[in-house]
Amino acid sequence: MQAVPDNVVARLSESFEPGISGKDLVTFKRGMEMKTEILSMLSTGEDYVSGQKLCDELGVSRTAVWKVINQLKEDGYEIESVPRKGYRITKRPDRITAEEITSRLHSRWAGRPVCYSETIDSTNNEAKRLAERGAPAGTLVVAEEQTQGKGRRGRSWMTPAGTAVAMSLVLRPGESSAEKSDRLPNIVRNESAGQRADGTEWESAVHQESAGGVSHCELLHPDRAPMLTLVMGMAVAAACRETCGVDVGIKWPNDVVANGRKICGILTEMSCEVDFINYVVIGIGINTGIDEFPPELAGTAISLHTLMGRRPDRAKLIAACMEKFEQHYERFMETQDYSRLMEEYNALLVGRGDRVRVLSPGQEFEGTSEGINEEGQLLVRREDGTLEEIFAGEVSVRGIYGYV
Repeated sequence: MQAVPDNVVARLSESFEPGISGKDLVTFKRGMEMKTEILSMLSTGEDYVSGQKLCDELGVSRTAVWKVINQLKEDGYEIESVPRKGYRITKRPDRITAEEITSRLHSRWAGRPVCYSETIDSTNNEAKRLAERGAPAGTLVVAEEQTQGKGRRGRSWMTPAGTAVAMSLVLRPGESSAEKSDRLPNIVRNESAGQRADGTEWESAVHQESAGGVSHCELLHPDRAPMLTLVMGMAVAAACRETCGVDVGIKWPNDVVANGRKICGILTEMSCEVDFINYVVIGIGINTGIDEFPPELAGTAISLHTLMGRRPDRAKLIAACMEKFEQHYERFMETQDYSRLMEEYNALLVGRGDRVRVLSPGQEFEGTSEGINEEGQLLVRREDGTLEEIFAGEVSVRGIYGYV
């Protein structure tokens, strides 16, 4: 069972049990770990897991296991208990809590720890606040509801409760990631914005075992950080295909689309010096349960619910996004370009080989999309044969007959 550092837990515990210390702190810490671990063990298959196996794996009594099972039932999990067989989850609530997400994670560092809030202004804002206080790379901020979500070019992105996946991932490009899951807490639970670990304690947890670590890649230069948006787009598309069984693609540069309409937007922000990145925050918003969109979005947006005919398992989707992103990110950082990802990205690119219209300040032209190059620029062939390399920036690319 993965341990949560005491210095982090001591601070986190104040968020919902003020004054906890001593034996109570140990109980609190153990409870966080047990709930996630039991969820994880009950999520591995359809078979029953015996109470004795849970006790042996966790090193606790049957009474302790029984208490956690009851807590899970109170959280909305339907758990079948059969004598001489054990426990089995028969139905899961549509929850994206830290415990539920962490129990599904197969990544080594992406999505560890998870910071969860019921309601928040913006997951990107919260991720940046945590990053400023020293939150490690891999920290994932998730919210059930966003009141001031952000999109590209300052557009608003509202997230009503239960209708979407709203999450933001903290990255520190160049920091070694191999040891992250061994030295960082799985769970950080924010019940309200403003209750979080302070900078000193985050940093002590981060640096405790990393002082002698060796980075496995060169530091990413700030001018290459926007390229991470495309890496996340690939990860979300792959996760949607794998967990939801839907045929999705990528509309360059930052939209995941299906049936010609948008299901996901991605926004990358960073804090940097002239030649050094302090941190990067990638925000992801996936339409999972919205049935009706405002008139201005009805023709360009769609939800996974509409595509699937049912609501997707959001926690499973989040975990898959983290796993896919970790794989793609590490391949990207090896070369710091798309040379190892370009073929896969272009296979997902919607409209490749089709006519597109490029809209940028001061000019507009049409051509044929030929995919991206190693720098992530969209290659568009003009009618006269000239090949244009299009940067994302303030440029929009549209299909001749519609959004895609």
